[in-house]
Amino acid sequence: MGMTTFAQDIAGSWQGTLTVQGNEMPLIFDINQEAGTLKATMDSPSQGATGIPMDETLFADNQLTIVFKQAGIKYVGTPEGAMMKGTFYQGGMEFPLNLEKKEKTVPGNPSLVSSDEELKALAALDKGDYRYTVEDYFARPKASTFRFSPDGTYMSYREKDENGKRHVMVKNISTGDVKKAIEEKEELVRGYAWLNNERLAYIMDKGGDENYHVYAVDLDGSDLKDLTPFEGIQAQFTELLKEDKDHIIVSMNKNNPQVFEPYKVNVVTGELEQLFNNDDPANPIAGYDFDKDGNLKAYTKMRDGVEQDLYYEDGNGGYKIVKSLNWKDSFGILDFNYATENPDDAYVISNLDNDKAEVVLYDLKEGKILKKVFSNDQYDVQDMHISKKRGYELDYFMYEGEKTEIVPISESYKKLHKKITDKFPNKQYTIADATDDENNILIFIQSDKLYGEYHSYNVKDDEFKFLYNLMPQLKEEDMSEMRPITFKSRDGITLHGYITLPKAALSGQKVPVIVNPHGGPQGIRDSWGFNPEAQLFASRGYATLQVNFRISGGYGKKFLESGFKQIGRKAMDDVEDGLAYVVDQGWVDADKAAIYGGSHGGYAVLRGLTKTPDLYACGVDYVGVSNIFTFMKTIPPYWKPYLKIIKEIWYDEDIAEEKKIMEEVSPVYQIDKIKKPLFVVQGANDPRVNIDESDQIVSALRAKGFDVPYMVKYDEGHGFGKEENRIELYKTMMGFYAKHLGDKEIPTPLKD
Repeated sequence: MGMTTFAQDIAGSWQGTLTVQGNEMPLIFDINQEAGTLKATMDSPSQGATGIPMDETLFADNQLTIVFKQAGIKYVGTPEGAMMKGTFYQGGMEFPLNLEKKEKTVPGNPSLVSSDEELKALAALDKGDYRYTVEDYFARPKASTFRFSPDGTYMSYREKDENGKRHVMVKNISTGDVKKAIEEKEELVRGYAWLNNERLAYIMDKGGDENYHVYAVDLDGSDLKDLTPFEGIQAQFTELLKEDKDHIIVSMNKNNPQVFEPYKVNVVTGELEQLFNNDDPANPIAGYDFDKDGNLKAYTKMRDGVEQDLYYEDGNGGYKIVKSLNWKDSFGILDFNYATENPDDAYVISNLDNDKAEVVLYDLKEGKILKKVFSNDQYDVQDMHISKKRGYELDYFMYEGEKTEIVPISESYKKLHKKITDKFPNKQYTIADATDDENNILIFIQSDKLYGEYHSYNVKDDEFKFLYNLMPQLKEEDMSEMRPITFKSRDGITLHGYITLPKAALSGQKVPVIVNPHGGPQGIRDSWGFNPEAQLFASRGYATLQVNFRISGGYGKKFLESGFKQIGRKAMDDVEDGLAYVVDQGWVDADKAAIYGGSHGGYAVLRGLTKTPDLYACGVDYVGVSNIFTFMKTIPPYWKPYLKIIKEIWYDEDIAEEKKIMEEVSPVYQIDKIKKPLFVVQGANDPRVNIDESDQIVSALRAKGFDVPYMVKYDEGHGFGKEENRIELYKTMMGFYAKHLGDKEIPTPLKD
């Protein structure tokens, strides 16, 4: 005779494994009883999805039924004590799924995490009557992300309330009337855009799991619609169709978590139309190119994991290969050339005939260069802009050298460029937005000492208007200079980077330095501009060194590739050589160098402490890789098709010689070499660097008797998105530096 279970006994965490086509998928149902009603959420850890609310949870006649309508999921099970036998139904299929009642678990090993009291005690060591607080640098601006509506009637922006939530507001420019269009609740609104004059779009995930959904809403907050209502998937906003105000194109990994497919979505009704099948996961389509009317003109398809074929429409409703590329090659369509009668002309960014990426005008049907349009002999060209209003005339090119450089081309843009640069000397600007008629232009101004200001410019009236200073509390005269540096590596490569020097260093004192390797690592680079981290560090008397080590982007193909298979080796040598350079300049104290970074930068911290154990005084590892073997095994499913490429950039454990290198450069195998203090920081839901990467390093060092402060946030992913978490992180970090870099000789800046 079976046991009878009562509703209150059903509450708890029920865990099991679903087997689908040979793949094992762990599933967890968390059931709570609230005011006599059962409620359930579902976790699918392998898809990075947690806390998905179920529509119905019923328990009657000793049978549990859980329904999730959106995904067409139903589970029916019969409990027998701590076990439940049942069936999982989805999409007309059924699978046996037995569950076991367990203690509710959180990712990783919570017993390793430092207590709030321990972390607060560490933060309290950042003593001093400082002019600026951590909040001054890292509190989100009261308003930000300004945008015009396409017709210029409205201005939208994000506005922070007293609880730190950043809602999207819409202001009627002529009447001054303001409405809340998008309300930010528990989850962060990760980005927003105008769809047309009546409707906005925004993206949101759950707790940093990166499974983004695209939502649309009217300007007054009504008619809210989830345009991609599928759990455990990632939607990517692909194209805003300027010629079709009711539709956008999104990409989703709905049919297979490893590949993305494009859908045309009606922004009012939510109706979806799949535009193309990405049905070969072994050789997936990596990118789609649509024209302004939403026609799929071209796509790039992977071949054998490391090659890429560019397919272009053949004129008969199909597509044919027009370019076969290695993944290291750059050949991307920036925009179609609508200023010509030939529909096959496109502006392409390419490094096929040049070490540095350049812009060429290319006939995709004939497969030939019509003309070379723009290049720079030192840096990759990044972008260009054409004017729709002036018959698709070419306006400007952009590349990043020591600073961002804009090269005006059209007579109209030359005039505008001169007006902006005359008005804002020694600043960098970007065109943040423009109305469809190109009369109202939104300009974002920044420098190394200015976080950012928005100004509008009315072309017809020739009038600039100041709109908003994002961080008025930070006075430019108090901020520190970010200085571009150039030096030679030990093997003769020219390297570039930046040093941010506090005032004490400028008066001849040798100051402590925080070495800050960037994430990525491939194709990413550090840039000149306002860096709140470096400014906070400078306010406490520390310099910040940022090196664009080999494998960084923007310096050409040869420089990028010189860092392949050199992560943790020559790429680290470059960082060390940068430190030696700034020590030689007499700016910094060689005995007081910390190393800090996030993601690959976090890996570089751990690698630095194991590769050169005496070089750094301490380290802060933020969501960093500690074990390259496990890092490769826990990547998100949508990175799987690129695993071969990741192995070509990092290392391949199937090659004996490289496996040996992986052991040498994986910090977890070199723990015995660490002898300096370390602070570790991790987001529990990180889909890229699994929490296990941080747990491994903390537990290994603790086993050796090391004091390793460990901060974990259970509502964060790859880096902290929530304001309160970021502020707590930097306060604790400053306490950690005070403890291990503190230098009483540096005068404390006083409050005004």
